[in-house]
Amino acid sequence: MRSDDRAGAGAMPGPALPWAAPLPAHPLVTQLTRLGQRVRQADRRNPWILDLAIVVALFLMFCLPDLLPHHEDRGPEELLLTFSHLPAAGTVTLQAGLLLPLLWRRRAPSAALAVTAVAFLAQWSLGVFLRADVALLVALYSVTLHGRLRRLPWACAAGIALLIPVAARVSGVVSFWEALFFLLTAVTAAVALGLAVRIRRAQLASLRDRTARLERERDQRSRLAAATERVRVAREMHDIVGHNLSVIITLADGGAYAAELSPERSKQALQLVGDAGRQALGELRRMLGVLREKADAPELDPQPGIADLDALCARIRAAGPEVVYRSGGELDTLDRGVQLMAYRIVQEALTNTLNHAGPHTRIDVLVAAEGLELRIRVRDSGRGARATQLEPPAEEGHGLAGMRERAALYGGTVAAGPTPDGGWTVQAILDLTPLPDSPDGAS
Repeated sequence: MRSDDRAGAGAMPGPALPWAAPLPAHPLVTQLTRLGQRVRQADRRNPWILDLAIVVALFLMFCLPDLLPHHEDRGPEELLLTFSHLPAAGTVTLQAGLLLPLLWRRRAPSAALAVTAVAFLAQWSLGVFLRADVALLVALYSVTLHGRLRRLPWACAAGIALLIPVAARVSGVVSFWEALFFLLTAVTAAVALGLAVRIRRAQLASLRDRTARLERERDQRSRLAAATERVRVAREMHDIVGHNLSVIITLADGGAYAAELSPERSKQALQLVGDAGRQALGELRRMLGVLREKADAPELDPQPGIADLDALCARIRAAGPEVVYRSGGELDTLDRGVQLMAYRIVQEALTNTLNHAGPHTRIDVLVAAEGLELRIRVRDSGRGARATQLEPPAEEGHGLAGMRERAALYGGTVAAGPTPDGGWTVQAILDLTPLPDSPDGAS
């Protein structure tokens, strides 16, 4: 289907109109647009060149005819008799007084209009007609475009006041009201053109500012998303590496201790170390695979969930602690994101217990869904120095902060502290309320 057919889908068929094509696609418009861009670029580099070019163009179009020796084509004879004639030097002086101030029409538009108005007033006080009077309209246009708008009414009033004597001067040949209407129309056209260009430039400036602001906001969102992703990856890496390294270290210490007393137990410990290392390597590969491009990403295993807590507790149990895991409620129906959060919180709590309580402790793990809340509790019996610690060591602050950040994603909380019998307890509560824009509660 052609583009014009798609655009007219659902409408009555009809003949194609030649003017229906978008105007910016016309080659002439494209060339004029490019020419305008080049002129603006040259003007930004050398602003005096454009002002001088305008003055030269006005001189060639409106001043040069008044300096030619043939004056028979200057208008009706009655009108010519109404005005005085000056020598060439006087004419050039008046023309210079009208045109030269336009060199400052953009830098000082009000001053340029004032000087042009003085020259205009001197010219008409002598009863001389010059085509260069168009400079007054150009100066008024410049005030409208480049000057302060609060000065525009005064400039218009001054222009009208200067044109009333002109209409009265030619009233012998043309009706005063007709002449005044023509002159006021020219003033209105100059002011209207200046306002139109000024409004258009303001709109373009606003669009450019909006575009720049949107680009900055887009860059900020990109940086924020990248920072958030780095935090998420760092949290996942901390959970994966920290947990598995704790298990490996505990097994290695136990294997070294049992090497002399029970070689079989030492061999079993080394096998468990290998299993823990392979599991950590697999999870790291999965995590790093997510960061690759889709074309190079391998087949990824699903993220762990509540169903994998049994295997997690078994690995911790192999390192020495006595782990008792209990669950309640319909956990299999929970959102995969909630299950991953619960798994990581339990994993981090078990890792901290293994690091601080050692292998000779008892750990009770409870994960239960009660109404619209998922409750997680990891409690250990404590051993040695752990029983006297009221806060985790400084190096474990990241893990506890990570658990709190994970729970906060689901409107939950995490509390950790010592128990009366010298152990340590980590309790987390996740909110299971479905989101309003998701019928199944998946985020």
